[in-house]
Amino acid sequence: MNYTYKQIWLINLPIMVSLLMEQLINLTDSIFLGHVSQIDLGASALAAMYYTAIYMLGFGFSLGAQVVIARRNGEGRHKDVGKVFFQGLFFLSAFAVVVFILFKLFSPALLRMVISSGNVYQATMQYIEWRDYSYLFAFPLLAIRAFFTGTTKTTILTANSVVMVVCNIVFNYLLIFGKAGFPKWGISGAAIGSSLAELVGLLFMIVYMWRHVDKKQYGLRAVFDIKLSLHLLDISVWTMVRSFFCIAPWFLFFVAIEHLGECELAAANVVRSISMLFFVIVNSFATTTISLVSNLIGAKQIEKVMLTCRRVIKLNYIIGIPLMLLAFAFSGVLLRLFINEAAVIHTAFYPFCVMLSTFIISVPAYTYCNTVIGTGNTKIAFIFQMINITIYLVYLFILSRFRNIPLAIYWSAEQLYVIVLFALSLWYLKKNKWQNKNL
Repeated sequence: MNYTYKQIWLINLPIMVSLLMEQLINLTDSIFLGHVSQIDLGASALAAMYYTAIYMLGFGFSLGAQVVIARRNGEGRHKDVGKVFFQGLFFLSAFAVVVFILFKLFSPALLRMVISSGNVYQATMQYIEWRDYSYLFAFPLLAIRAFFTGTTKTTILTANSVVMVVCNIVFNYLLIFGKAGFPKWGISGAAIGSSLAELVGLLFMIVYMWRHVDKKQYGLRAVFDIKLSLHLLDISVWTMVRSFFCIAPWFLFFVAIEHLGECELAAANVVRSISMLFFVIVNSFATTTISLVSNLIGAKQIEKVMLTCRRVIKLNYIIGIPLMLLAFAFSGVLLRLFINEAAVIHTAFYPFCVMLSTFIISVPAYTYCNTVIGTGNTKIAFIFQMINITIYLVYLFILSRFRNIPLAIYWSAEQLYVIVLFALSLWYLKKNKWQNKNL
């Protein structure tokens, strides 16, 4: 088993498209709402980060399931893949219900404590009260994605993502602006549209699995195995908490920006929305790395792990750097796509430049961090994340103590974050103490 550049690319491409389409759901919300009001544009950033922070708990569990599925696939134990998949599906479905209930009970009070603007708070709640339904569909969908990613059969993820984005664009257009006889719901319409798109995506994947996946080969029978479930949770709990803390600081970042003013908040959301396109490139290759590393270890080819990582990093740069240069060259066009207000565009430009430069170090940082996860050492990855988050939050706190700090300086916190992540992950992999980890 020797993953060539072509094989890595072919495995990664559907994942990249899948993540891109998923991010386009939030991107579509931002573009539409930027033409409704500055307040709705800023509020959607806070609401999206709040929603995503909780979503990442489910995503983290799916990463743990993906690691085990990939390991069983690499070992040739295909019938065990189905058992792992169903334990993940059961857990994520139940977890979705719990999260949905807690969201409904505690979100109003929690957001009221951290958002200072009454207008922004009202708009944020209008979005959240409908967006939280997405958990009921998105979490089971994560289990299905883990199955296809772990077995490296990722092609269908592209089609599913395209369906979701098309649905979201149509729903947003109809519900935000009140077209074709629908009521004009504004920011609430964006949330309803996104939730409906997640439901369509889940139904699409259920039908595909039922009709096209070899149930006998992968042992796809709905059997609950408490011992396997606990084993899966033991591996996944660290990726769950780590994934949550990957996004939670972003929410705190936007809370800090919200106190600077509505213009700064809107500008930060524009930059964040564009940055998600580059995050898709980095994160898709990083997610692919998890499966490749786990499959290599399962096939007893540990010596090829670091070579594969270097190939992943090179492909990352080949795709990302030209796009980064294009984005800088056409920065004005990109920024105006979201909003036409000159003050917001001016405020967003320098943070936009900082964001683009961050991509360079993000590539090896996320590749090596996800290599650690792929080895099964999820607890180590969590510890690195907590060290990183502590440094990140201390840096933000120091910045918040000073007045009139430019938004671009706040954005440098992301650079500090990936530099520390890169140093810790590479240091661990160089120690070679991960090579005998059993799952």
